[in-house]
Amino acid sequence: METKFFFTDIDGVWTDGSMYYSDKGAELKRFSTYDSAGVLFLKSIGIETVIITGESNPVVTRRSEKLGIHHVFLGVKNKKELLTEFCSNHQVLLENQPYIGDDINDIEMLQISRYSYCPISAPEYTKSCVRHVVNTKGGEGAFRDAVIHYIKGHHDFEQILKRVVKNDYRQ
Repeated sequence: METKFFFTDIDGVWTDGSMYYSDKGAELKRFSTYDSAGVLFLKSIGIETVIITGESNPVVTRRSEKLGIHHVFLGVKNKKELLTEFCSNHQVLLENQPYIGDDINDIEMLQISRYSYCPISAPEYTKSCVRHVVNTKGGEGAFRDAVIHYIKGHHDFEQILKRVVKNDYRQ
């Protein structure tokens, strides 16, 4: 029952779901720095963050590079298919990997994961599919709060917090 990965959607989870366009055609996204702590907490216990999104925006790649996230899948139409293969290749059970998403293209994964989350700003049809709705809106730290909830259920969060604060966890 090993957890090695924490799967996350981006739009509506790490962002508020809005898309901003400049007059030059650039697409912009606003990320909350609060979610960075979620990545650090996971790294401190040896769990990797995996981004999987239907969008193909290079801004997501830039954000993931800054945070040291190595598994990033953009433009994914069938998340279940990709993550089933990913878990098979990494010899882990799909249902034992936490997943946070917020909308239609996440529902299959949310129903599979034993540790499924969505932001409070997700639609009701998504909330009905998850094990836990975090009390944070997408784009305001929902990923971090899902990670904390998961860790508190499986680890000593206070010890992990101390290690992260001291920067005493990197391998």
